[in-house]
Amino acid sequence: MVAEIKTEKSYSPEEYLSLEIDSEERHEYINGEIISLTGGTPNHNKIALNLSAALNLALKRQSYDVFITDQRLWIPIEKIYTYPDVMIIEGQLQFQEGKRDTLTNPLISNF
Repeated sequence: MVAEIKTEKSYSPEEYLSLEIDSEERHEYINGEIISLTGGTPNHNKIALNLSAALNLALKRQSYDVFITDQRLWIPIEKIYTYPDVMIIEGQLQFQEGKRDTLTNPLISNF
């Protein structure tokens, strides 16, 4: 996906989350920068769909969950909020403290 920088101002993670809640489009947060996510191409969407479907089928009845593009991920060590195309989580979902919409424990992510 092609990303475009929204602004040169440095934002805190809290400011990003506040802005993201009311936004009609999705954004990534990378160490203070807010980056607008543009739409993917049809080929990109087909690849992500096929990969997530294959993983979901292969991992059925196991302790894995497969998530797609609309699930936000927080990577605290890198100070990144992102929406991976595909993400796998093993076992219990771990959410960012105080949040129920942001995961923190991917086993695999295509970020």
